[in-house]
Amino acid sequence: MKLQRVLQNASTFREVFDFGGREVAHWFPGHMAKGLRQMKASLRKVDCVIEIHDARIPFSGRNPLFQESLNIRPHLLILNKMDLADSSSQQRILRGLKKDGVRNVLFTSCVQHNDENLKKVVPLVTDMIGSGPRFHREEEWDFCLMVIGVPNVGKSSLINALRRIHLKKGRASKVGGEPGITRAVLNRIQICERPRMYLLDTPGVLPPKIESVETGMKLALCGTILDHLVGEDVMADYLLFTLNRLGQFSYVDKYSLGEPSDDIHDVLKRIAVKLGKTKRVRALTGVGDVTVMMPNYSAAAYDFIRAFRRGELGKVVLD
Repeated sequence: MKLQRVLQNASTFREVFDFGGREVAHWFPGHMAKGLRQMKASLRKVDCVIEIHDARIPFSGRNPLFQESLNIRPHLLILNKMDLADSSSQQRILRGLKKDGVRNVLFTSCVQHNDENLKKVVPLVTDMIGSGPRFHREEEWDFCLMVIGVPNVGKSSLINALRRIHLKKGRASKVGGEPGITRAVLNRIQICERPRMYLLDTPGVLPPKIESVETGMKLALCGTILDHLVGEDVMADYLLFTLNRLGQFSYVDKYSLGEPSDDIHDVLKRIAVKLGKTKRVRALTGVGDVTVMMPNYSAAAYDFIRAFRRGELGKVVLD
């Protein structure tokens, strides 16, 4: 009976999301422009470029401004946060990346200490560097890598994970859950002794113009754009639309909704009631102003989005 209700509801779900005429968001702060200039200036000191990206948006968020760097150095693409992504999509992702000319790809989860793919990074990079010219670094006896990517995809987490694996040392680069933690290209950070290998951490850099509103929405849901620049209300609605489209109904059990819904207003109201998130609102009645308790839709949207980011609403790939 429950499955039958789900299928009945699915037939009424939206097939297209209405962005309401919104324009593409622009978010290119000064530290990003400065960081991009620093990255280009540092390429002469680099043997290999490691691009790290969120596995939930393997195509949408990649910055085309990085292509200049990728074309002149060996390139490894690391799709991180795989613990939050649908693993059944890996072959489809690899086929799509191959069409774009990307050959060296690893799926990782830097927060998991037993991630076997993290142990493959140093050997793979060593082989990639050894199989080609080292440009201006033929006389150098150590290896230097540059880590690039859009904000909040795990660049600093990768550095810290590699140091933990190969040097048995702790955190060397600051990690945070909001975009924009790393503000400048740092000094070289050692991640391995044999071979002697260093990484340059860099600030997350978004394109100066995001391709489309939908691309921007995917970036925002994955935390690469500050929420208030997009609006948590529309982000929550797009998230609900996406989960329903993918047939991922974990949110129903998470919030004890009983059945899926395509009405974000109704979903947020029930989330607010379940979590006890209410606010006092003054209302004008026939007897004057009174204070009533109303569902706090903003707080409910905040919880809904962060539950997705923590993987509590199921593992998905947004692209």
